[in-house]
Amino acid sequence: MPFWLEFMINVIFAYLASVGFALTINVPRRVLNLAGLSGVISWMIYWLAMQAAMGRLLSNLLGSFAIGVLGIVFARKQKCPATVFYIPAIVPLVPGVPAYQAVRELTAGNITGANDAVLRVIIVTGSIALGMLLSNMFVEIFFRIKKFYKQG
Repeated sequence: MPFWLEFMINVIFAYLASVGFALTINVPRRVLNLAGLSGVISWMIYWLAMQAAMGRLLSNLLGSFAIGVLGIVFARKQKCPATVFYIPAIVPLVPGVPAYQAVRELTAGNITGANDAVLRVIIVTGSIALGMLLSNMFVEIFFRIKKFYKQG
């Protein structure tokens, strides 16, 4: 498959997943496109990092960092809570397949396979949480520095 076609498919489905989930949690209509854009940007950062063989942990960390930064920026711009942008944008990064594999291996009685899948879920979930935490710290420091230089 050509790279541009794979790129476009990822953009379209990341947008549809983010906006679709935003519709299910009743996000205001005026921010639907920004929630979709946040999902697309974070997914494309994740996807490009995976294409560059950065690994699942670093790819999820970079993607969730982008979600955190974009969520705060969009929230300030639209004057609404940042969670309106966080939750729909994080849907494409949620490790659903490893979680499903863990449950499937557990029900099949393969404890070793289940342990591996659960470990993957924990690593991905932890990297997403760490990326969100680091982005909040980064944005907070940025705005404090900006405020400091604006006063002086």
